[in-house]
Amino acid sequence: MTQSLFVDSHAHIYHKQFRNDIDDTLARSFEAGVDQIYMPNIDHESIDAMMELEQRYPDNCYSTMGLHPCSVNKSFEKELYIVEEWLAKRSFVAIGEAGIDLYWDKTFLPEQEEALRIQVRWAKKYQIPIILHCRDSFEETIRIIEDENDDSLCGIFHCFTGSIEEANRVLETGFYIGIGGVSTFKNGGLDAVIPELPLEKVVLETDSPYLAPVPHRGKRNEPAYIPLVAQRIADFRAMPVEEVAARTTAAANAVFKKGGSE
Repeated sequence: MTQSLFVDSHAHIYHKQFRNDIDDTLARSFEAGVDQIYMPNIDHESIDAMMELEQRYPDNCYSTMGLHPCSVNKSFEKELYIVEEWLAKRSFVAIGEAGIDLYWDKTFLPEQEEALRIQVRWAKKYQIPIILHCRDSFEETIRIIEDENDDSLCGIFHCFTGSIEEANRVLETGFYIGIGGVSTFKNGGLDAVIPELPLEKVVLETDSPYLAPVPHRGKRNEPAYIPLVAQRIADFRAMPVEEVAARTTAAANAVFKKGGSE
């Protein structure tokens, strides 16, 4: 198989929304040049479906292992024990999806912070990147990353929607910035940010089945829509979409240590 033109660095394609047409979904993805798809875990309930898809498409679909902040509650230690067992059992391309989410509920912020710190330390232990979720919690999330950061830590701030000042804080930690469908939204807020980002630190993502780009906004998202995100970045930066593809794919290969490193 030839090297991917595009990489989807974040897609939950094991989700039940794809249950009836996953093979067709992946065929469209490959046809669009998206041959590498990274699948962040949610919690213990998502592991089996994710692993099964990885087994069926081992050259295209890569599992990560972690606990999503929206699955963190008073008994989060039980979930983390399952994650820890899996990390000891086999290798994964990344820790995640980890982080903090204050959009729905702030009740378990202390537990989310503790769960994030634990997963950051696992990323350092296993020398793999960590994929970060920081919805309505950029400050809380990056403070922990800055506190825990050293030469052994790297990862992705997934679904970045912040300011250029926040982007610069991410870049100062050595982390990468994940850009997805929000970049195509009229009021997505990234118009002034994307032209300023170094593309060697930008990775493309869909967050499938969520956050579909225009003109599919409001519908199910899928990896085949990655070229729409790339085209939006190309338009913002007045450069060929092929250059965006090449540079963001190189960035994804670097962070996930495939096809070379930084």
